[in-house]
Amino acid sequence: MSQIPTKDAILQWIADNPALTAKRDIAKAFGIKGAARIDLKRLLKELEDEGHLAKRGKSYRDPDRLPPVSVLLVLDPDDQGDLFARPLEWSGEGAEPRILVLPRAADAIGGGDRILARLTETPGEEDHTHTARLIRKIGTNPLRILGVYRKGSEVGRILPIEKGSDKQWVVSAGNEQGARDGELVEAEQAGPKGRLGLPKARIISRLGDPSAPKAVSLIAIHQHGIPDHFPDPVMAEADAAEPAGLDGREDLRDVPLLTIDPADARDRDDAVLAQHDPDLGNPGGFVLWVAIADVAHYVTSGSALDREARMRGNSTYFPDRVVPMLPDRLSGDLCSLHEGVARACIAVRMRIDAQGNKIEHRFTRGLMRSVASLSYEEVQEAIDGNPSDKTAPLLDPVLRPLYAAYEALAKARAARQPLDLDLPERKIVLTEQGTIESIGYKDRLDAHRLIEEFMVLANVAAAETLIAKKTPLLFRVHEEPSPEKLDALREIAAASGMTLAKGQVLHTSHLNRLLAQAEGTDHDEVINMSTLRAMTQAYYNAENFGHFGLALRNYAHFTSPIRRYSDLIVHRGLITAHHWGKDGLSPEDIDHLDQTAQQISEAERRSMMAERDTTDRYLAAFLSDRIGAEMTGRISGIARFGVFVKLDETGADALIPIRTLGAEFFHFDADSQTLMGADTGTVIGLGQKVTVKLAEAAPISGGLIAELVKLDEQIMPKGPSNGRGKGRGPGRGTGKGKPPRRKVGAARAKAEKVKRKVSRTRR
Repeated sequence: MSQIPTKDAILQWIADNPALTAKRDIAKAFGIKGAARIDLKRLLKELEDEGHLAKRGKSYRDPDRLPPVSVLLVLDPDDQGDLFARPLEWSGEGAEPRILVLPRAADAIGGGDRILARLTETPGEEDHTHTARLIRKIGTNPLRILGVYRKGSEVGRILPIEKGSDKQWVVSAGNEQGARDGELVEAEQAGPKGRLGLPKARIISRLGDPSAPKAVSLIAIHQHGIPDHFPDPVMAEADAAEPAGLDGREDLRDVPLLTIDPADARDRDDAVLAQHDPDLGNPGGFVLWVAIADVAHYVTSGSALDREARMRGNSTYFPDRVVPMLPDRLSGDLCSLHEGVARACIAVRMRIDAQGNKIEHRFTRGLMRSVASLSYEEVQEAIDGNPSDKTAPLLDPVLRPLYAAYEALAKARAARQPLDLDLPERKIVLTEQGTIESIGYKDRLDAHRLIEEFMVLANVAAAETLIAKKTPLLFRVHEEPSPEKLDALREIAAASGMTLAKGQVLHTSHLNRLLAQAEGTDHDEVINMSTLRAMTQAYYNAENFGHFGLALRNYAHFTSPIRRYSDLIVHRGLITAHHWGKDGLSPEDIDHLDQTAQQISEAERRSMMAERDTTDRYLAAFLSDRIGAEMTGRISGIARFGVFVKLDETGADALIPIRTLGAEFFHFDADSQTLMGADTGTVIGLGQKVTVKLAEAAPISGGLIAELVKLDEQIMPKGPSNGRGKGRGPGRGTGKGKPPRRKVGAARAKAEKVKRKVSRTRR
């Protein structure tokens, strides 16, 4: 006879395997057969009667689950001085979770406070089920300050780091947190004006040396004017928000949608599902679902939340922090599709054929419950044959159909020929102290590509629906490259012995052929980078000019309303088009659509600059203790003043000033993007392998200066000086300042030879 599991074992199985909770799934997991199924049924009924399980249809679910971010009421300290809290949004029928609050030194919280906290389950603990880390107090929103602390004889001061600001803050005794003179600190307002008429502040975080890695992102935030403090009215609206119910929504809670995100993701705004299409008229086809958090339900047009989100435009991401578009109460809680928690969504159901072509789609406003929150890595591991305890039950019913649908979508992508750039993304890993642990490149997995293809298809569906229903929206526009940039790309391709078609309407397929020529050669990275530089920057517009890079006629952003205001406008458009409620597009939204498009496009560029500057500073800080070390790389840019090198190990860009190249004059040829030595004839061009010695690293500016040691594995020649270059500085070996005519002629002859070769190839 099969051994009947304990109640605890059954509950653990259901908690670990939310997609396989029918009685037959549980029986199969524990090897229960025959008459033993009657005993299993009895145990499940007892667990249901005791409130441990809730039955929906044929499945059993654990109702006693809290979202990772919750509003808590802090209780008075117990006799041991520990702080516990109770959840204010508990809806389960079982015992209310007991939560231990783990305050940090700067957290001034006590009994009676309402807080927004991040929860962690603590199985095995006797006196609590979760621990909580404070995000912030509800109803308190002190102004945050970043500056340099200066110690005084009686009181300290915080000096601003923003350009042009002369505002100072007084730090009285007891509020310094041990800060030292000259340290960068983060503080909060601690009261009205004090001595000398200056406002008071309380230091909450010591960031150390202003040039240290932990300070880098904060400096970028302030330098680029990225808003990182939510006004009180905005926080009040967020705190007052309540979870959406089922009223007016399609019940999708039994649809096994799941989220796939980075392992360190805090918010989850998109969920996916793929199922084989049961329609016999669509052999090999699929039904796809993409469900997106219904942010429009909480952020209504004209509200304080809406005005703040529009002004921010988007969330900004740094290696050590995120500056969100929306407060944590929304971005990390009510609008985040956490596992096992009912959440409002706007979803699109799409049918595709075996070749990945979309046949039809429909949008719905629903209430969903994610069956699992997975990372890209664990999903890929499961598909590659190494499933975990969490992914194993999801493998056949959920994950394999997703990958099968992705294979179909990949066929449609190959036929469409979007721009296929291969540009690895850098990954900066920090320690808890904010120092750099490692810098490398992010893995590009099929799990990443899968989600991207699902999101692209959903974005297309949103644009098509709003166009068909004649509803205003913001398009994501990417125009084709300018003729000037294309000519420059052709010159670089020709200098590398490759061709790019001319004299015809440009399609992404032409660029893909160029990229294919470069693949696997020494010019691979340079051609990819040069192609990227030739592209125009994407932007938002109320008019539809198409998306060149994706090779799509109709494209809008729908899939990330937590972090992009453009998507929120599209969500409101869908609500208006389908008559789902009064929280759709307002007349003001429509009247200001052009202005909104320009504003959020500028905000996006601002975030990109801040993120890029931060990455450069982190890289410079990481390399600052390796001055004098030799490193390999490839030449990624040529200018009159020097050579840019992309270092292999970190992807950092270093400048080799032209004055350090050798004791000869170097002639710059803009057409071929080369530098040529006047005496030795040495040609320095894009894509060449180099070895450099790091000369300078400036974490404050993010600049790296290097010296050229080897060019294509050969020691860099210095060129003759004949004594005439003495006292003239490096790079002036002949003392004439001009290259010999024979050398320029040789360069031109070489360029003409390349052009003739290109011409013959075209014919």
